[in-house]
Amino acid sequence: MSHRKYRAPRHGSLRFLPRKRCRRHRGRVRSFPPDNHKQEPHLTAFIGYKAGMTHIMRNLKRPGSKADGKDIVEAVTIIETPPIIIVGLVGYVKTPSGLRSITTVWSGHMDDSFRRRFYKNWTRSKKKAFTKWSQLFSKVQGGEDPYEVKRRLDYIRKYADVVRCIAHSQVKKIKNLRMKKAHVMEIQINGGNVAEKVDFAYKLFEKPVSVKNVFNANECIDTIAVTKGHGKKGVVSRFGVAKLPRKTHRGLRRVACIGSWHPGRVRYSVARHGQKGFHHRTEIHKKIFRIGDAIEYDEDGKPTIFNAKTDFDLTAKNITPMGGFVRYGVVKQDYIMIKGSCPGPKKRPITLRKPIVLPNSSIAKEDITLKFIDTSSQFGNGRFQTSEEKKEWFGPTKKDRLEESKRKAAEKKRLQKQSSDDQKQQGGVITDSTQVNDESVDEEKTGGKHSSKKKGGKGSKKKSKQSAPKSKQGQHQQAGKGAAKKPKPKSERKAAGPR
Repeated sequence: MSHRKYRAPRHGSLRFLPRKRCRRHRGRVRSFPPDNHKQEPHLTAFIGYKAGMTHIMRNLKRPGSKADGKDIVEAVTIIETPPIIIVGLVGYVKTPSGLRSITTVWSGHMDDSFRRRFYKNWTRSKKKAFTKWSQLFSKVQGGEDPYEVKRRLDYIRKYADVVRCIAHSQVKKIKNLRMKKAHVMEIQINGGNVAEKVDFAYKLFEKPVSVKNVFNANECIDTIAVTKGHGKKGVVSRFGVAKLPRKTHRGLRRVACIGSWHPGRVRYSVARHGQKGFHHRTEIHKKIFRIGDAIEYDEDGKPTIFNAKTDFDLTAKNITPMGGFVRYGVVKQDYIMIKGSCPGPKKRPITLRKPIVLPNSSIAKEDITLKFIDTSSQFGNGRFQTSEEKKEWFGPTKKDRLEESKRKAAEKKRLQKQSSDDQKQQGGVITDSTQVNDESVDEEKTGGKHSSKKKGGKGSKKKSKQSAPKSKQGQHQQAGKGAAKKPKPKSERKAAGPR
């Protein structure tokens, strides 16, 4: 006979306690990579926005693996990373209780999206943030730095141990976010001595910094973000404890025993209901598969850069799938493609940081060569990679036929107008002698000078058309038989004569 198993591993890790809501919306870098003075000064972090996920196909280059040399399919995450703007510089000194800031230097011009971050209600505020600091630069002539700026920079060079720059994102370039308030973060500068770091940061003031200047392809990075929130949840959903038998009194989705009689309290390690999700999390060693360029458009609004092409798939397409990323839209700025998933829902700001612990595995050292990037629709089962491929399969739709008919009608109208203009230009070149001859011929046909006065009478156009073939017939009879002209009817005589 079998018996019940009374021991099992605990449900839910204790490493992430307390499981409570994060105080901030953006992932915060709590530790930067260790500094190496032998390297050149460089930035160690960046900020992007999660767009969605897709999958790629590549050839695996991993000796010793059973799949070595074969094509594999892997899931990837697309993070849109528009350039960041450097607007400040901070110096820190090391103390027994941690880092302490000594002074800060700001740039002369601040974007409104950055200044909005310092106000709760921008429209009702006086918008005085950083106005005194910008006046320091306006008073100086000749493009020199103000005295206060020089003094603070020298102070940082002399006393600071750590140098960090202040940067903000350009949310106005991503219309899908519907935000006007930029995200601000501190980025540590590693490499070189303190003076070189200060000069490196000060030269970047008010300049956009691309993600290509911070990270490279085939590099491993860490992602810091706030996870997707799920609100208040019970112990089964929050910790994954087992449900009790069906006939259990007072509910099934509970912890059967929350502790012994003594000590007379519930221990912290016992699963309890509460907040699930919206926690601050860091995931390490995410490999970069690709860093894509921003899309550029021509005069007709058609893209000229296709950032989803590969050496094996030459289809002209961009990284955005058909119909756009679900709950995000179209990726138009620079983007970074990382392996696997990362914390947070769509549109959540993701902090990208250089790894604190450098990976040494063969997976981290592998060079990635993409063969195919999937851009099919994420609304259901996508069959087509581009809209042109879909049109070729299904043929022209009703909308396409209507547009084609409109285009043909407009082209026909344009040609008619062009031909009429050409005829007018040719008619204006006729000489005076030819015009006189034409007038005399017209008078002979109509039968006198007074025939030109019949315009304006009722039915004059219709009657003239009806009488024209009769007059021609009479002319033929004269030429053949030599008979005299027949008198005109009264109606025609009235119309032709003067009133």
